[in-house]
Order: sequence, then C-alpha cells, then structure tokens
Amino acid sequence: MSTMEQVVEDFRKKGKLFKKMQEISPKELGVRNRIKIFKAVDLRGYYWAIFVISQKSRILLKDVAKFEEIYKKLVLYTEHNFKYKTIYIDAPLCSKAKKALKEAHWSVKEHAFM
Repeated sequence: MSTMEQVVEDFRKKGKLFKKMQEISPKELGVRNRIKIFKAVDLRGYYWAIFVISQKSRILLKDVAKFEEIYKKLVLYTEHNFKYKTIYIDAPLCSKAKKALKEAHWSVKEHAFM
C-alpha cells in the first residue's frame, strides 16, 4: 500500500473524504528532505496540506522551522493557502517541537507510513 493510500485510509477511518489528492515532489519545491507532501481537497472544498515525515533522529524545534519553510514554499508553488495542515511523524518528537507545531496550527499524528 502506498503512502498516499495509507493517508487516505487514515482520514477515511475518521470520516474525512477527499475528492482530489495530489502528491507534490519535494524536488519541485527545491527541498532535499525525505518528506512526502500532499495537497488535497475535501468534499466541502477545503484545501489540506499533508506532510509525512519519517526519520530516525528526534524531531527538534529547529525541524519545526524547516517544516514551516517547506509549507511556505508549498503555498507559493500551489498559489493557494491551505485551510488545514496535518503532519504525520514517524520519529521521536521533542515536547517543545510538538508545542510549536500545535501553535503553528498543525494537526500532529505521531505515526507515519514510510
């Protein structure tokens, strides 16, 4: 099962369906990180930015700034602001980083699929 299918299935279990979902390559944004980026539109027409991150090292506060930078590049690339931001993380998450993600309005899911 691909990462996109797993993300869709996870949202479907929570009752959220998307009418359109597209994977955006990190190279298109000029990003070298190992990250999967998705742009999705739900049935009500709201846009979602979905990041899937898998790494062995702990996610720190500096990584949150990096994710926000990638998000800004995504907004410029797609020429669209997103109503919702979700991040799937398959790595230990520092409490300060988790708090910073919440303050930046990210929905954090601490299990990824890579």
